[in-house]
Amino acid sequence: MVISDLFGVSGRRFPGALVAGERSPAALAALGDTRLKASRQQLEEALTGRFRGIHATEIAVHLRLIDAINAEITLLDEQIGQQLPAVPGTAPACSACGLIGGDVPDCDDLGILLVGLADRLDEITGVGAVNARVLIAELGTSPSQFPTPGHAAGWARLTPRSRQSGETARPGRTGKGNPYLRGALGQSVMAAARTDTRLGAMYRRIARKRGKQKAIVAVALVICEIAWILICDPSARYTELGPDYYHPRSPARQTRDKIREIERLNPGKKVILADAGAA
Repeated sequence: MVISDLFGVSGRRFPGALVAGERSPAALAALGDTRLKASRQQLEEALTGRFRGIHATEIAVHLRLIDAINAEITLLDEQIGQQLPAVPGTAPACSACGLIGGDVPDCDDLGILLVGLADRLDEITGVGAVNARVLIAELGTSPSQFPTPGHAAGWARLTPRSRQSGETARPGRTGKGNPYLRGALGQSVMAAARTDTRLGAMYRRIARKRGKQKAIVAVALVICEIAWILICDPSARYTELGPDYYHPRSPARQTRDKIREIERLNPGKKVILADAGAA
């Protein structure tokens, strides 16, 4: 596949131009966005073929249906955004004292920004406005439903489980869990995986060692726990720790890890550090 997202910017330009009557592969390839990984020649080859009027009619129908559905989704998102502040616990709160509305005179004098719950959840890397609303709908707005972050993660079946038979214990599957919560967390993970952040670094670090599926579950667990903390503490804000958060900061630890890696790649060899002058 030359284009990964058929409904993206470039994916929408190509069928639109074909419906409008453009048939030249070179002219169609020129409509591709500069961010596409495919070259101009690859686009021309993919856009070369038999395209008749009946095809244009069929594609035009599908495009109109897609536009109508997207318009309805946009309308629903706007209505949800308008009704969300009416939900208890989601109104803007003072980031200093945590009081809803920031009615303390000292807070008003300092000019502290009031941020709503959905906006604070949106600050988590990869979550976004839509998934923030899903987290609120599924996790609630108070700790009464889930007393700890582990309970919230368990509702989504993101916590590790073990299966024991006699003296043998094996890791078990996490299970299906709440489909809406898991879906929103999965989308958030895939969006965060492409970023140069702490969550993105965590995903890539686990994916290299244990695979992508386990990396998705692990990062989704972290996002779920962060969301629970933000929901339960109105004054809490998400802080980005940076992609170097998981890197060892101690020089001695870095040296030890590098030596172990070299010895692993060279079985039977031993690495010994010596002074440069003596060498």
